[in-house]
Amino acid sequence: MPKLNKQELHNLAMNIVGKELEDKGYEFLGVNSELKKNPQFVALKDKKLHFVVVRAIEYPDDPGAFDPSFLKDIKEHAAKFNAKTFYAGVGLANSSDYEKPISSDEDYVVNYSGWQEI
Repeated sequence: MPKLNKQELHNLAMNIVGKELEDKGYEFLGVNSELKKNPQFVALKDKKLHFVVVRAIEYPDDPGAFDPSFLKDIKEHAAKFNAKTFYAGVGLANSSDYEKPISSDEDYVVNYSGWQEI
């Protein structure tokens, strides 16, 4: 039962957020799936630029909580482009037992309530 590594969890979270952006009519100008490279999405909607930072958060950590000082630099960078900045924390857990790691051959549950503006 291969456990998903940090990059695989990150990609999973990005797929969830990317699908939502797509469904809401955002146009992707840039996508960065590398860990520790921010933002993950630079998207355009209604002629307005949006920077979206995505984080995969494993149970029991709170996907809605984020460190404002970490996002301060990204927000300042976005301001140079007159862009709005958003945080999207995607909570992930093994569906059979929240205490077990998430693996590629088992179902998982998602705790995601959308992105929030910073």
